[in-house]
Amino acid sequence: MRAKLTAVFVIGILGILAVVGWLGYQSFTTGFSAKAEPHVLEVWMARQIRYLAIPLADRNKVNPVPLTPEILQQGLAHFADHCATCHGNDGGGKTPIGKNVYPKAPDLRESATQDMSDGEIFWTIHNGIRFTAMPGWGEGDPEQDLDSWKLVHFIRHLPKLTPEELDRMKSLNPKTQHEREEEASFDRFLQGDDTAGTAAGSGHHH
Repeated sequence: MRAKLTAVFVIGILGILAVVGWLGYQSFTTGFSAKAEPHVLEVWMARQIRYLAIPLADRNKVNPVPLTPEILQQGLAHFADHCATCHGNDGGGKTPIGKNVYPKAPDLRESATQDMSDGEIFWTIHNGIRFTAMPGWGEGDPEQDLDSWKLVHFIRHLPKLTPEELDRMKSLNPKTQHEREEEASFDRFLQGDDTAGTAAGSGHHH
């Protein structure tokens, strides 16, 4: 116990020194732009602090949801609807939001995420990460948050995502109000409403 407290204290001191140094460096160079890339030391410190912030019992939790094709498809649909706006359908983070927040949205296919335990990934989804764009999606009792456990299965699957799955995700991504109106107008046109078809066409611009 004493060794763990000492380690936490040392990491805390190093973290404070790193942050102070980083703040000084930022103020004299790029300011506080969200477009800046985090320094390698900052990334390392953030990961260590995140690791220590997750209780040991939570890190060691095993996914209680059995992996089946149906569960994987549910995770896919949930990811496409809730997560892809920042992380992208493929989990690469190369989206307008993912590329322009600080720190950048991580590539969930890489080892930094894939090497995390199921419990760590679940905890991150359910609770979020402070001082980042990652919100806590879980509500209520974590023991009842089966949707986040399904997402854990899907995140594990991201490196093996197929073109067919990507196409399905595109159809499940949230639509803007304009896209919904165009889609509804086109549906009415297919059902024989010529006025709707004309209205939909008039809103199309090159």
